[in-house]
Amino acid sequence: MHCLHFVGHGTATPAGPEEVAGRGVPAKATSMTELDYPVLPPAQTGLRGLCPRCGKGHIFKGFLTIAPRCEVCGLDFSFADPADGPAFFVMSIVSFPVVAFAGWLEIAHEPPIWVHLVTSLPMLLGGCLALLRPLKGWIVSSQYVHKAEEGRLAEPAAQPAPEPNP
Repeated sequence: MHCLHFVGHGTATPAGPEEVAGRGVPAKATSMTELDYPVLPPAQTGLRGLCPRCGKGHIFKGFLTIAPRCEVCGLDFSFADPADGPAFFVMSIVSFPVVAFAGWLEIAHEPPIWVHLVTSLPMLLGGCLALLRPLKGWIVSSQYVHKAEEGRLAEPAAQPAPEPNP
């Protein structure tokens, strides 16, 4: 029986006879860390806060705190460093409709400031809180799938010594 299984994060190779019948699991694998997992779309797993490797465990242990590892497959989440990315994207996405609404409200009705506090502020806070966790999960999943690492400067290649002119 020939099928494909995924190696690493994204290459499919023909499965050999050493695999367990029909499961895509290598017969010589001795632990969960040695198994190959299929590549799961970051949007599918990240937006739901699921592990980017197995799609079953959870990325978060609180509202925004990244868990140390997946409780199902044991993936170590120490690679994940979304930094300020999720907050920047959420603020950029949410601010446009909220500012447009607040501007329209001010121009059309000229309400007292408390009306803005009761309408615009909850829209801003609710929108940010609703989007922050899914976007952070998506960024963490994307980092795993695309093997994102901290940027490093390349070492300069050794230049051959110039030949002396006779």
